[in-house]
Amino acid sequence: MKPTANQFSAKATAALELVPLQRALTRTTTRFVAMRTQAAAERPDWEALRERGRAVREQALAGLDRHLVELERNVVKNGGRVFWARDADDACRYIREVAERRGVALAVKSKSMATEEIGLNEALLEARVTPIETDLGEFIIQLAGETPSHFLAPAIHWTKEEVAALFTRVLGAPPTDDVNQLTAEARRALRARFLQASMGISGANFAVAETGSIVIVENEGNARLTTSLPPVHVAVVGIEKVVPRFSDLEPLLMLLPRSATGQRLSTYVSILNGARRPGELDGPDEFHLVLLDNGRTRLLADPAARESLLCIRCAACLAACPVYRRAGGHAYGWVYQGPIGSVLTPGLLGVENASQLPFASSLCGACRDACPVKIDIPRMLTHFRALGVEQEEVKSPVWQAWFVDLAARIMSSPVGFALAGRLARMAQRVTGRGPWLGGLPGPLGAWAKSRAVPRIAARPLRSLVNDR
Repeated sequence: MKPTANQFSAKATAALELVPLQRALTRTTTRFVAMRTQAAAERPDWEALRERGRAVREQALAGLDRHLVELERNVVKNGGRVFWARDADDACRYIREVAERRGVALAVKSKSMATEEIGLNEALLEARVTPIETDLGEFIIQLAGETPSHFLAPAIHWTKEEVAALFTRVLGAPPTDDVNQLTAEARRALRARFLQASMGISGANFAVAETGSIVIVENEGNARLTTSLPPVHVAVVGIEKVVPRFSDLEPLLMLLPRSATGQRLSTYVSILNGARRPGELDGPDEFHLVLLDNGRTRLLADPAARESLLCIRCAACLAACPVYRRAGGHAYGWVYQGPIGSVLTPGLLGVENASQLPFASSLCGACRDACPVKIDIPRMLTHFRALGVEQEEVKSPVWQAWFVDLAARIMSSPVGFALAGRLARMAQRVTGRGPWLGGLPGPLGAWAKSRAVPRIAARPLRSLVNDR
């Protein structure tokens, strides 16, 4: 997927005019927030659970080099193979080589942001391997020729009526807007693909160093079919997904479903330990674990931004974010959307390729409050904003710099601040409600278009304190 993160402003503006998109985003994100709030309220120890989850992720990052070596050793011990992918090209080349050696013509895929990140579908098509997305949302957008717009719900921007029309046009399904019938049509189309495919490709929510296991959390069952039916299974996993011990899964598997969909537990939790062993009835003949770097070690080396690698991809911050809830996922221009995407994208791709994203936030802090492992996303957004300015990737208009400098001088001067307050109160008396921001000249008018000035008190706090 070619990044277009520097087009966020234009894409977000266009998204605001799409009424069906706005309805779909409002409906779905509101439901996600409500379900997460209810699920968290059921746990009186919710804050302690968040602390435990964060501690596990911090411990994993602190000893990442040791944990990854242990993970490799145990995967090999379980009969699997491990490939260390420096970047996207490295990962795609290895998977193509495996497919060529095994004569793979059809591969089924479960939902994986890592494979979206490396552009695996395009790479497979170039190698004459047909990739089929089997997650319902991913299947919909693959048929439509689109990219995901949400971590958990890739087709969050589609209505059921639009899906019905798509299935009729592409699959020849009878017209219907009944959700159960639409799901049945997708199941009918995909079931044969599972049986025909000679390669299954997945991601993983976690990888356990102690046991060499990968863990996949899902609700549809397609990931379990993808990883057990085809003779070859390839898992593409970011190096930050490792956890040291099997017991570390406990808090994470309680936090993830509650934060993502409001469930106490996902429908399927698959813990996979390599290839099929003698006497076992299902599972692949070969298991390949591709450990993906692709900018992660560089991000890990940045003390101000490494915290972003704690993310467990629950998407709680997306539903909580007022910007995502209006702009939608495609405006962010890459695989990772919302507040965490506005940190991960510049962190992985470089600020020069995503200079607009750190500004795609009001810094309200809702994302930090929603995050199950307490990632301080607003702090990192300001870090990348400053980095963009330092590297001259963010070029502010001259008038803006003058305005900020003037404001700083006024705010740091008691006399200037008092004078500004008097002038503001005078303007308020003239207009009857405060300065008329909509009438400001030039670019100030655009800035003021969606802003309002609160009513200014008749007497400043300073004078009231002096009276006492």
